[in-house]
Amino acid sequence: MSIKVLAIDDDPAMTELLILLLRTRGFEVFTANSGEEGIKKIVELHPDILILDLMMAGVDGWEVCSKVRKFSTTPILILSALDAPGMVASALDAGADDYLIKPVPSSVLIAHLHNLARRARLIKPKQESKTKPLEIY
Repeated sequence: MSIKVLAIDDDPAMTELLILLLRTRGFEVFTANSGEEGIKKIVELHPDILILDLMMAGVDGWEVCSKVRKFSTTPILILSALDAPGMVASALDAGADDYLIKPVPSSVLIAHLHNLARRARLIKPKQESKTKPLEIY
């Protein structure tokens, strides 16, 4: 089963690079070149993982992240040139699951995507236990 990735970045060269890189590694890749388009594609495609740039005209990455978190638990990987601890913290606070700084080695990006996919598959909705819960003293 391939991992469906949606890359949202207002730089078409970046989304093309991600297509070339990720498709050769077995990912199914879709792109959007604006925040508005990205949100529509999330609803339409139901990707397994989002790769999101923060600095975009119009609806920026923080806003996309916040809006997506209102209707989806899809893992969000921020891929940004912003290298300030405060920016990383605000992106994570907005709902991002991971943060990488451009430029990033392709092997590191792939490893982070595999990690997010692995964690997403392991997280199951909590079911109420039919037995009495254990009491730990």
